[in-house]
Amino acid sequence: MDTDKRKVIVREIDHWRRSKLLPEHYCDFLMNLYMDETTPKPASIMGVSASSIANSSWKIWLVIMAVIAALALSALNFNSFGMPMQIGISALFVIVCYAFAYRQFHKSPVISYLLCGVSSIALLLLGLYLMDMYEVSSPYTYIGYLAFCSVVWLINGVIGKMGIFQFCGWIGLVGTYGWLLLQKMNMPGWFSLEISWIPVSIVLIWIAWLAHHTNKQAASVLLVVGVLVWFIPEAMTFLTDVDMSSRVIQLSFTGKLVSAGAAFFLLRKKWVEWVV
Repeated sequence: MDTDKRKVIVREIDHWRRSKLLPEHYCDFLMNLYMDETTPKPASIMGVSASSIANSSWKIWLVIMAVIAALALSALNFNSFGMPMQIGISALFVIVCYAFAYRQFHKSPVISYLLCGVSSIALLLLGLYLMDMYEVSSPYTYIGYLAFCSVVWLINGVIGKMGIFQFCGWIGLVGTYGWLLLQKMNMPGWFSLEISWIPVSIVLIWIAWLAHHTNKQAASVLLVVGVLVWFIPEAMTFLTDVDMSSRVIQLSFTGKLVSAGAAFFLLRKKWVEWVV
């Protein structure tokens, strides 16, 4: 089939997509079937075809402008709203961003990741802002909210199959656990730190092994987090006073690094199957 005919077919498929004459996945299949390196792709702006923008109705532009105006006015008058309305506006913004992110997941993964990032950061910052505004002083409230945000990130990362959000969720939960340990332990010793973290590392790696049959991405994230947790006892010595000498810390880190490297080498045929 010559190039001119391919161009005609590609334009027709693009028209079918915009007119909703065929389902999205059928259009994608046909587009992949008829396009090659020499066939120009339909021009698009952030995942929206240029022809759709050029031929769009004034009603769509009116709705877009109304949404932008509503968001701007809500932001400018945010402090004057009551607490329930502030929470409602914040929650609505986060939910709408997540909803659009999932809607764009197959059409435009870049936009989906961007919207998920915006909503995840907004979830954290808006909550911290509201707690600061209403002078919430309890550190347990802040750390509890961080744990809540981490769970939301983790769930969205698993549902949307986005590894970075799964990683952020697990790191947030690990950080919450570490903070709670620091509140309970005064001048911890080497054994106390190790016994507090090594079982967590082993459990995370074990869960990764269980999950690799059904979700390799989640297994990969859990494996990375489990390995990082393996070294957290030594890292915590930079954050709090500990009842151990620097020589003990160095020997502990070296021994764990050697043991982790040996385990990865000896079990390389096993763990590679988890992530590939």
